[in-house]
Amino acid sequence: MPIVFRAAAGAGRSYGATHSQMLEGWFMHVPGLKVVAPSTAEDARGLLISAIRDDDPVLMVEHKDLYKVRMPLSTEAVPIPLGLARVLREGDAATVISYSKAVHTAALAAAQLVKEGIHVEVIDVRSLKPLDTATIAASVRKTGKALIVTEAMSAAGPAAELAYQVMEGAFDYLEAPIVRLTTRETAIPFAPSLEAAVVPGVEDVAQAIRALAG
Repeated sequence: MPIVFRAAAGAGRSYGATHSQMLEGWFMHVPGLKVVAPSTAEDARGLLISAIRDDDPVLMVEHKDLYKVRMPLSTEAVPIPLGLARVLREGDAATVISYSKAVHTAALAAAQLVKEGIHVEVIDVRSLKPLDTATIAASVRKTGKALIVTEAMSAAGPAAELAYQVMEGAFDYLEAPIVRLTTRETAIPFAPSLEAAVVPGVEDVAQAIRALAG
């Protein structure tokens, strides 16, 4: 059935427990439903075009906190194939795999760590189902280490599936256990300070990279 659903999700705006979850993990379990989660305006437009043209139902998960961010947008609307990841930053110390707003968190942490001589590769998955396993595996085979950063919960969530795909595609190349950094298993609080304490932040990602790449 060719239909596209757009869903706002995510924390960062003090909406509390009932309006701050990342729901992509729920919908990844639906047979035949494709799931994408863009991190930029350019990707959102390109993925939306491909979703509309697709013969299957597609869910686009849009992070609410990204609506307020000004981003560059080209004059030409170019479709982005579903199931195609993007290497946002190249490196060799470890591979950081993420999507949606968490990509920006990971990218900021990666930029900070350059000053410490740590150069990590950052992959924006963009499409969770289908998943670009080839790009992910190629990166981890190069770096030997993988950190998965998501705003979703860890139990049976997207990070678990990503970790499995890393294991399946690059197991013989792994030099350390796969690490998952996710939102804590709790209802998202209203208070901004508490909300920030349960969702992975830049320093959380940086510390995880240091521990993994060290």
